[in-house]
Amino acid sequence: MMDKKTVAILGAGSWGTAVAIHLSKIGHRVLLWGHNPQHVALMAEQKSNSRYLPDIKFPDTLIPSADFNQCLHEAEYVIIAVPSHAFADLISKIKKPPQGLAWLTKGIDPSSHLLLSQLIAKHFGPTYPVVMITGPSFAKEVARFLPTALTLAGNNLEYQTSIQQLLHHSNIRVYFSDDLIGVQVCGAVKNVLAIGCGISDGLGYGANAKAALITRGLAEMSRLGLSLGANAETFLGLAGVGDLVLTCTDNQSRNRRFGLLLGQNVSINEAEKQIGQVVEGKSNAAQVCTLAQQNQIEMPICEQINALLQGSISAKEAVHNLMSRPPKEE
Repeated sequence: MMDKKTVAILGAGSWGTAVAIHLSKIGHRVLLWGHNPQHVALMAEQKSNSRYLPDIKFPDTLIPSADFNQCLHEAEYVIIAVPSHAFADLISKIKKPPQGLAWLTKGIDPSSHLLLSQLIAKHFGPTYPVVMITGPSFAKEVARFLPTALTLAGNNLEYQTSIQQLLHHSNIRVYFSDDLIGVQVCGAVKNVLAIGCGISDGLGYGANAKAALITRGLAEMSRLGLSLGANAETFLGLAGVGDLVLTCTDNQSRNRRFGLLLGQNVSINEAEKQIGQVVEGKSNAAQVCTLAQQNQIEMPICEQINALLQGSISAKEAVHNLMSRPPKEE
Protein backbone atom coordinates (compact mmCIF):
# COMPACT_ATOMS: atom_id res chain seq x y z
CA MET A 1 0.00 0.00 0.00
CA MET A 2 1.08 3.61 -0.62
CA ASP A 3 2.22 5.90 2.19
CA LYS A 4 -0.48 7.16 4.52
CA LYS A 5 -2.04 10.42 3.34
CA THR A 6 -4.27 13.17 4.68
CA VAL A 7 -7.55 13.23 2.77
CA ALA A 8 -10.35 15.80 2.96
CA ILE A 9 -13.85 14.48 2.27
CA LEU A 10 -16.11 17.47 1.63
CA GLY A 11 -19.61 16.34 2.51
CA ALA A 12 -20.75 14.28 5.50
CA GLY A 13 -23.67 12.40 4.00
CA SER A 14 -23.83 8.62 3.84
CA TRP A 15 -21.52 8.10 0.82
CA GLY A 16 -18.92 10.64 1.89
CA THR A 17 -18.91 9.22 5.42
CA ALA A 18 -18.59 5.64 4.13
CA VAL A 19 -15.54 6.47 2.01
CA ALA A 20 -14.08 8.43 4.94
CA ILE A 21 -14.50 5.37 7.19
CA HIS A 22 -12.94 3.10 4.57
CA LEU A 23 -9.92 5.37 4.07
CA SER A 24 -9.35 5.86 7.78
CA LYS A 25 -9.68 2.12 8.49
CA ILE A 26 -6.81 1.42 6.11
CA GLY A 27 -4.64 3.99 7.85
CA HIS A 28 -5.13 7.35 6.16
CA ARG A 29 -5.87 10.49 8.16
CA VAL A 30 -9.29 11.72 7.03
CA LEU A 31 -10.86 15.13 7.60
CA LEU A 32 -14.63 14.77 7.14
CA TRP A 33 -16.09 18.22 6.51
CA GLY A 34 -19.76 18.97 7.06
CA HIS A 35 -21.58 22.24 6.40
CA ASN A 36 -23.65 21.98 9.60
CA PRO A 37 -21.51 22.70 12.71
CA GLN A 38 -24.07 21.03 15.01
CA HIS A 39 -23.94 17.83 12.97
CA VAL A 40 -20.13 17.92 12.95
CA ALA A 41 -20.02 18.42 16.73
CA LEU A 42 -22.40 15.47 17.21
CA MET A 43 -20.23 13.24 15.00
CA ALA A 44 -17.14 14.23 16.96
CA GLU A 45 -18.88 13.51 20.26
CA GLN A 46 -20.42 10.18 19.22
CA LYS A 47 -17.51 9.03 17.00
CA SER A 48 -20.07 8.08 14.37
CA ASN A 49 -22.52 9.57 11.88
CA SER A 50 -25.71 8.50 13.62
CA ARG A 51 -27.85 10.41 11.11
CA TYR A 52 -26.71 8.45 8.06
CA LEU A 53 -24.66 5.41 9.15
CA PRO A 54 -25.75 4.52 12.68
CA ASP A 55 -23.83 1.84 14.60
CA ILE A 56 -20.66 2.22 12.50
CA LYS A 57 -17.95 3.75 14.67
CA PHE A 58 -15.28 6.11 13.36
CA PRO A 59 -11.63 5.03 13.53
CA ASP A 60 -9.36 7.35 15.48
CA THR A 61 -7.88 8.77 12.27
CA LEU A 62 -11.28 10.06 11.07
CA ILE A 63 -11.69 13.66 12.23
CA PRO A 64 -15.03 15.49 11.74
CA SER A 65 -14.49 19.18 10.96
CA ALA A 66 -16.58 22.26 10.23
CA ASP A 67 -13.49 24.26 9.22
CA PHE A 68 -13.58 24.22 5.42
CA ASN A 69 -10.35 26.15 4.88
CA GLN A 70 -8.39 24.06 7.36
CA CYS A 71 -9.50 20.85 5.64
CA LEU A 72 -8.29 22.16 2.29
CA HIS A 73 -5.04 23.47 3.75
CA GLU A 74 -4.08 20.19 5.43
CA ALA A 75 -5.29 17.74 2.77
CA GLU A 76 -3.05 16.09 0.21
CA TYR A 77 -6.15 14.76 -1.58
CA VAL A 78 -9.60 16.36 -1.83
CA ILE A 79 -12.75 14.34 -2.54
CA ILE A 80 -16.11 16.09 -2.95
CA ALA A 81 -19.19 14.31 -1.60
CA VAL A 82 -21.92 16.97 -1.54
CA PRO A 83 -25.23 16.59 -3.45
CA SER A 84 -25.26 17.74 -7.09
CA HIS A 85 -27.22 20.93 -6.32
CA ALA A 86 -24.43 22.09 -3.97
CA PHE A 87 -21.51 21.07 -6.22
CA ALA A 88 -21.11 24.31 -8.22
CA ASP A 89 -21.12 26.50 -5.10
CA LEU A 90 -18.52 24.30 -3.42
CA ILE A 91 -16.24 24.34 -6.48
CA SER A 92 -16.35 28.14 -6.49
CA LYS A 93 -14.91 28.16 -2.94
CA ILE A 94 -12.05 25.72 -3.54
CA LYS A 95 -8.54 26.89 -4.29
CA LYS A 96 -7.20 24.69 -7.09
CA PRO A 97 -5.82 21.49 -5.47
CA PRO A 98 -2.41 20.87 -7.10
CA GLN A 99 -2.73 17.11 -7.71
CA GLY A 100 -6.30 17.08 -9.02
CA LEU A 101 -9.85 16.77 -7.76
CA ALA A 102 -12.05 13.72 -7.18
CA TRP A 103 -15.75 13.46 -6.41
CA LEU A 104 -18.38 10.98 -5.28
CA THR A 105 -21.35 13.10 -6.35
CA LYS A 106 -23.78 11.70 -8.93
CA GLY A 107 -25.90 14.06 -10.96
CA ILE A 108 -25.93 17.09 -13.23
CA ASP A 109 -25.68 20.74 -12.24
CA PRO A 110 -29.31 21.93 -11.96
CA SER A 111 -28.58 25.54 -12.97
CA SER A 112 -26.39 25.08 -16.04
CA HIS A 113 -27.30 21.44 -16.91
CA LEU A 114 -23.57 20.79 -17.24
CA LEU A 115 -21.93 17.54 -16.22
CA LEU A 116 -19.88 17.98 -13.06
CA SER A 117 -16.62 17.40 -14.96
CA GLN A 118 -17.60 20.28 -17.25
CA LEU A 119 -18.13 22.54 -14.23
CA ILE A 120 -14.64 21.72 -12.96
CA ALA A 121 -13.16 22.30 -16.42
CA LYS A 122 -14.74 25.78 -16.47
CA HIS A 123 -13.09 26.63 -13.14
CA PHE A 124 -9.71 24.92 -13.41
CA GLY A 125 -9.18 24.34 -17.13
CA PRO A 126 -9.93 21.44 -19.53
CA THR A 127 -6.70 19.53 -18.80
CA TYR A 128 -6.94 19.73 -15.00
CA PRO A 129 -6.81 16.15 -13.57
CA VAL A 130 -10.17 14.87 -12.32
CA VAL A 131 -11.64 11.56 -11.16
CA MET A 132 -15.22 10.51 -10.53
CA ILE A 133 -15.50 7.65 -8.02
CA THR A 134 -18.61 5.55 -8.62
CA GLY A 135 -20.13 2.15 -7.93
CA PRO A 136 -22.00 -0.14 -8.00
CA SER A 137 -21.81 0.43 -4.27
CA PHE A 138 -23.97 1.14 -1.24
CA ALA A 139 -22.47 3.31 1.47
CA LYS A 140 -23.26 0.99 4.36
CA GLU A 141 -21.51 -1.97 2.71
CA VAL A 142 -18.38 0.06 1.95
CA ALA A 143 -18.28 1.32 5.55
CA ARG A 144 -18.61 -2.27 6.78
CA PHE A 145 -15.70 -3.45 4.60
CA LEU A 146 -17.87 -5.75 2.47
CA PRO A 147 -16.46 -6.67 -0.98
CA THR A 148 -17.07 -3.88 -3.48
CA ALA A 149 -16.03 -2.95 -7.02
CA LEU A 150 -15.59 0.73 -7.88
CA THR A 151 -15.09 2.61 -11.13
CA LEU A 152 -12.66 5.52 -11.37
CA ALA A 153 -13.42 7.62 -14.43
CA GLY A 154 -10.84 10.27 -15.19
CA ASN A 155 -8.82 12.22 -17.72
CA ASN A 156 -5.32 11.67 -16.30
CA LEU A 157 -3.89 8.18 -15.75
CA GLU A 158 -1.31 9.32 -13.19
CA TYR A 159 -3.96 10.98 -11.03
CA GLN A 160 -6.35 8.02 -11.46
CA THR A 161 -3.59 5.69 -10.31
CA SER A 162 -2.93 7.80 -7.21
CA ILE A 163 -6.64 7.68 -6.27
CA GLN A 164 -6.70 3.92 -6.95
CA GLN A 165 -3.74 3.48 -4.59
CA LEU A 166 -5.47 5.67 -2.01
CA LEU A 167 -8.58 3.46 -2.02
CA HIS A 168 -6.97 0.09 -2.58
CA HIS A 169 -7.62 -2.68 -0.08
CA SER A 170 -8.50 -6.37 -0.22
CA ASN A 171 -12.21 -5.48 0.05
CA ILE A 172 -12.16 -2.86 -2.72
CA ARG A 173 -11.42 -3.67 -6.37
CA VAL A 174 -10.98 -0.62 -8.57
CA TYR A 175 -11.46 -0.43 -12.35
CA PHE A 176 -10.31 2.47 -14.52
CA SER A 177 -12.37 4.23 -17.19
CA ASP A 178 -11.51 7.14 -19.45
CA ASP A 179 -15.19 7.72 -20.27
CA LEU A 180 -16.02 10.61 -17.95
CA ILE A 181 -19.13 11.50 -19.94
CA GLY A 182 -20.61 8.01 -19.96
CA VAL A 183 -19.95 7.31 -16.30
CA GLN A 184 -21.57 10.60 -15.27
CA VAL A 185 -24.62 9.99 -17.45
CA CYS A 186 -24.97 6.53 -15.89
CA GLY A 187 -24.81 8.00 -12.40
CA ALA A 188 -27.56 10.53 -13.07
CA VAL A 189 -29.98 8.43 -15.13
CA LYS A 190 -29.84 5.33 -12.89
CA ASN A 191 -31.20 7.45 -10.00
CA VAL A 192 -34.25 8.40 -12.06
CA LEU A 193 -34.85 4.81 -13.15
CA ALA A 194 -34.55 3.61 -9.56
CA ILE A 195 -37.42 5.92 -8.64
CA GLY A 196 -39.40 4.42 -11.52
CA CYS A 197 -38.73 0.86 -10.35
CA GLY A 198 -39.75 1.82 -6.83
CA ILE A 199 -42.99 3.32 -8.12
CA SER A 200 -43.72 0.17 -10.12
CA ASP A 201 -43.18 -2.06 -7.08
CA GLY A 202 -45.19 0.30 -4.90
CA LEU A 203 -48.08 -0.07 -7.32
CA GLY A 204 -47.73 -3.86 -7.07
CA TYR A 205 -46.80 -4.38 -10.72
CA GLY A 206 -44.33 -7.21 -10.15
CA ALA A 207 -41.05 -8.46 -11.55
CA ASN A 208 -42.04 -8.30 -15.24
CA ALA A 209 -42.62 -4.55 -15.11
CA LYS A 210 -39.41 -3.94 -13.17
CA ALA A 211 -37.34 -5.97 -15.65
CA ALA A 212 -38.85 -3.97 -18.51
CA LEU A 213 -38.11 -0.66 -16.78
CA ILE A 214 -34.48 -1.62 -16.15
CA THR A 215 -33.91 -2.90 -19.68
CA ARG A 216 -35.64 -0.10 -21.53
CA GLY A 217 -34.19 2.40 -19.08
CA LEU A 218 -30.71 1.15 -19.95
CA ALA A 219 -31.54 1.83 -23.61
CA GLU A 220 -32.53 5.41 -22.73
CA MET A 221 -29.36 5.89 -20.70
CA SER A 222 -27.24 4.63 -23.59
CA ARG A 223 -28.99 6.85 -26.16
CA LEU A 224 -28.37 9.97 -24.11
CA GLY A 225 -24.77 9.07 -23.31
CA LEU A 226 -23.88 8.24 -26.91
CA SER A 227 -25.37 11.54 -28.09
CA LEU A 228 -23.00 13.34 -25.70
CA GLY A 229 -19.93 11.40 -26.86
CA ALA A 230 -19.81 8.49 -24.39
CA ASN A 231 -18.48 5.00 -25.18
CA ALA A 232 -21.08 2.26 -25.73
CA GLU A 233 -19.11 -0.22 -23.56
CA THR A 234 -19.58 1.96 -20.48
CA PHE A 235 -23.30 1.22 -20.30
CA LEU A 236 -22.69 -2.53 -20.09
CA GLY A 237 -20.08 -2.18 -17.35
CA LEU A 238 -20.02 -1.56 -13.60
CA ALA A 239 -21.04 2.11 -13.80
CA GLY A 240 -23.83 1.28 -16.25
CA VAL A 241 -25.81 -1.91 -15.89
CA GLY A 242 -24.03 -2.76 -12.62
CA ASP A 243 -25.03 0.38 -10.74
CA LEU A 244 -28.42 0.44 -12.47
CA VAL A 245 -29.40 -3.05 -11.30
CA LEU A 246 -28.06 -2.39 -7.80
CA THR A 247 -30.00 0.85 -7.38
CA CYS A 248 -33.23 -0.39 -8.93
CA THR A 249 -33.53 -3.64 -7.01
CA ASP A 250 -32.32 -3.13 -3.43
CA ASN A 251 -34.02 -1.08 -0.73
CA GLN A 252 -30.72 0.35 0.47
CA SER A 253 -31.27 2.76 -2.44
CA ARG A 254 -32.98 5.92 -1.21
CA ASN A 255 -34.16 6.64 -4.78
CA ARG A 256 -35.89 3.27 -4.95
CA ARG A 257 -37.42 3.71 -1.47
CA PHE A 258 -38.64 7.16 -2.49
CA GLY A 259 -40.33 5.64 -5.55
CA LEU A 260 -41.90 2.87 -3.44
CA LEU A 261 -43.55 5.50 -1.26
CA LEU A 262 -44.84 7.41 -4.29
CA GLY A 263 -46.27 4.19 -5.72
CA GLN A 264 -48.07 3.67 -2.40
CA ASN A 265 -49.74 7.08 -2.83
CA VAL A 266 -47.51 8.93 -0.36
CA SER A 267 -47.03 12.59 -1.36
CA ILE A 268 -43.67 13.75 -2.71
CA ASN A 269 -43.02 15.99 0.31
CA GLU A 270 -43.93 13.27 2.79
CA ALA A 271 -41.85 10.69 0.91
CA GLU A 272 -38.79 12.97 1.05
CA LYS A 273 -39.41 13.52 4.75
CA GLN A 274 -39.57 9.79 5.40
CA ILE A 275 -36.34 9.14 3.46
CA GLY A 276 -34.57 11.80 5.52
CA GLN A 277 -31.74 12.29 3.00
CA VAL A 278 -31.26 13.99 -0.35
CA VAL A 279 -33.03 12.00 -3.09
CA GLU A 280 -30.75 12.81 -6.02
CA GLY A 281 -33.08 11.25 -8.58
CA LYS A 282 -35.77 13.83 -7.83
CA SER A 283 -33.65 16.65 -9.24
CA ASN A 284 -31.78 14.40 -11.69
CA ALA A 285 -35.05 13.71 -13.53
CA ALA A 286 -35.49 17.32 -14.64
CA GLN A 287 -31.80 17.66 -15.49
CA VAL A 288 -31.74 14.46 -17.56
CA CYS A 289 -34.90 15.42 -19.45
CA THR A 290 -33.49 18.88 -20.24
CA LEU A 291 -30.31 17.29 -21.62
CA ALA A 292 -32.39 14.86 -23.67
CA GLN A 293 -34.48 17.68 -25.14
CA GLN A 294 -31.38 19.72 -25.96
CA ASN A 295 -29.94 16.74 -27.84
CA GLN A 296 -33.27 15.56 -29.34
CA ILE A 297 -33.09 12.20 -27.57
CA GLU A 298 -36.25 10.24 -26.79
CA MET A 299 -36.39 9.14 -23.13
CA PRO A 300 -40.05 8.26 -22.46
CA ILE A 301 -39.50 6.53 -19.10
CA CYS A 302 -37.50 9.43 -17.67
CA GLU A 303 -39.99 11.91 -19.13
CA GLN A 304 -42.94 10.22 -17.43
CA ILE A 305 -41.11 9.99 -14.10
CA ASN A 306 -40.20 13.67 -14.37
CA ALA A 307 -43.80 14.61 -15.16
CA LEU A 308 -44.93 12.70 -12.08
CA LEU A 309 -42.32 14.46 -9.92
CA GLN A 310 -43.45 17.82 -11.29
CA GLY A 311 -47.01 16.97 -10.20
CA SER A 312 -48.40 16.86 -13.77
CA ILE A 313 -49.57 13.23 -13.69
CA SER A 314 -50.21 10.41 -11.22
CA ALA A 315 -48.21 7.19 -10.97
CA LYS A 316 -50.95 5.21 -12.72
CA GLU A 317 -51.19 7.81 -15.49
CA ALA A 318 -47.41 7.53 -16.03
CA VAL A 319 -47.75 3.76 -16.46
CA HIS A 320 -50.72 4.16 -18.80
CA ASN A 321 -48.82 6.69 -20.93
CA LEU A 322 -45.87 4.32 -21.28
CA MET A 323 -47.96 1.23 -22.01
CA SER A 324 -50.10 3.00 -24.60
CA ARG A 325 -47.15 4.09 -26.74
CA PRO A 326 -47.20 2.70 -30.29
CA PRO A 327 -45.51 -0.71 -30.76
CA LYS A 328 -41.96 -0.57 -32.09
CA GLU A 329 -38.83 -2.64 -32.55
CA GLU A 330 -36.58 -2.99 -29.52
